[in-house]
Amino acid sequence: MRESFRHFDKNKNIDLIGLGNAIVDIIVNIEDQFLERNNLKKGSMNLISSEKSQLLLETCKVIKQVSGGSSANTVVSLAQLGNYVQFIGRVKNDQFGNFFSSDIKKSKTIFNTPPTNEGPSTAHSIILITPDAQRTMCTYLGASIEFEPKDIDFNIIKHSKYLYLEGYLWDSKLAKNAFLEAAKIAKISNTKIILSLSDSFCVERHRESFLELIDNYIDIVFCNESELLSLLKKDNLESCPENLSSLCKLVVVTLGSEGSLIFDKSETKVIKPNLTGKIIDTTGAGDIYAGGFIHGLINNYSLKQCGQIASKCAGQIITQLGSRSNIDLQDVIRNDFD
Repeated sequence: MRESFRHFDKNKNIDLIGLGNAIVDIIVNIEDQFLERNNLKKGSMNLISSEKSQLLLETCKVIKQVSGGSSANTVVSLAQLGNYVQFIGRVKNDQFGNFFSSDIKKSKTIFNTPPTNEGPSTAHSIILITPDAQRTMCTYLGASIEFEPKDIDFNIIKHSKYLYLEGYLWDSKLAKNAFLEAAKIAKISNTKIILSLSDSFCVERHRESFLELIDNYIDIVFCNESELLSLLKKDNLESCPENLSSLCKLVVVTLGSEGSLIFDKSETKVIKPNLTGKIIDTTGAGDIYAGGFIHGLINNYSLKQCGQIASKCAGQIITQLGSRSNIDLQDVIRNDFD
């Protein structure tokens, strides 16, 4: 029997379209004292103003800058793995916006969203990396939260096998409307819909509407352990429903250094972590995991193989700075899986 979360329509010519916040990631190495001086909790995600962003950047040295955002990271990893993908997100016609557009296209990701000439500047996130490889994010959302239905060519969604949505979009009413409209078009077009829960605090803010969204539209959910526990209001995995596929057709839960779990209608699959070296930076690990997993789905691999591919991609990305692999992801996964 065909698995309902897979796509088998050979007439669809786009592998995946991702909607999300278009954010320029600014990678910075710091010591723990920097966090203390700026009243930042290690590992947190903080929304900041443009002025606060400027002040932080004046007091630290930028190591790397890449086109980022959760959905964009996943879409780019899929492009690097050889899939035909497109990203939709809002940028302004400014320095950061021009950089985002140029940088994401280098991966062969299609990005055709016209920049806006008005309103807030392009979003950017200062990612502060401490010596223990933990990341603390200070994000100015700017133009990204002005994302609205008119930014989307809904017709192309009909031609895509998968639609990938990030939970962060739910924080903006305009973006939420675009999100829902895209989901409606995808559902009637038999485009499979994937949701990344994005962040446990985001889940806490929107728990009931997320559950409604999943029930009405979503085929596949990606989340980490804390996001899942927040969604289900549980204290630990053992207290979660035995068969999480009752929540969704396919649920994939990342567990950090403990690997990941895959829940479908038939069974729970345990995927071991696959670390290729010393952990340097965990930025984007979950996003790249999702990209590797979806690559497996697109190419009709078994769920276990999808998890193994995802684990290898995530294991590679955390051994370097930033969310763009320094080596060809196709080389990373080019071997046999049991």
